[in-house]
Amino acid sequence: MHTNRKTAKRTAFKGGRRLIKYLKLFGIFFKIGAFTLGGGYAMLPLIQNEIVEKNNWIKEDEFLELLAMAQSAPGPIAVNVAVFVGYKIGGLPGTIITSLGTVLPSFLIILLIAMYFKDIRSNSYVEGFFKGIKPALAALIAVPAIKMAKKNKSGAVGTIVSLLSLYLVAVLNISPVWIILAAAIGAILIK
Repeated sequence: MHTNRKTAKRTAFKGGRRLIKYLKLFGIFFKIGAFTLGGGYAMLPLIQNEIVEKNNWIKEDEFLELLAMAQSAPGPIAVNVAVFVGYKIGGLPGTIITSLGTVLPSFLIILLIAMYFKDIRSNSYVEGFFKGIKPALAALIAVPAIKMAKKNKSGAVGTIVSLLSLYLVAVLNISPVWIILAAAIGAILIK
């Protein structure tokens, strides 16, 4: 009977630690979802900072692998990253928690904007705010790309493929899905 109490206490302790971790995960993704403007790519350096650098829940190489998988999956990049990171850290509950944390702020903000859209649509402060944040958003989006490029271990061929992909997407407006698919097929055929 004494052993059962110890086991129950250990289980409760582990459950409590797990709950704290889940709450922290939700808080991190909710905060990032609430205060990041510029879409999913602007969220990536913030997610990486919280998950990899501050909390050491996963290694940087693992994060970059999850990021590559998230980019190749259909759907919004921020939600995809939340799903993969959440699963890696906390299994199915982690997936649900990080996904909710990511989308709930946007949902609530859009709901509020919809309620008051007529009042704020032509506000000069709102227009100035969005005009002012564009350069910062561009930098936030560039950070993960630069970090991935530095970690690229495929040499000159990888650099050429990266630059060609950038040109095809940014200049010729070819869908990233086709670029990823072509790169995957090319890699399979080369091996």
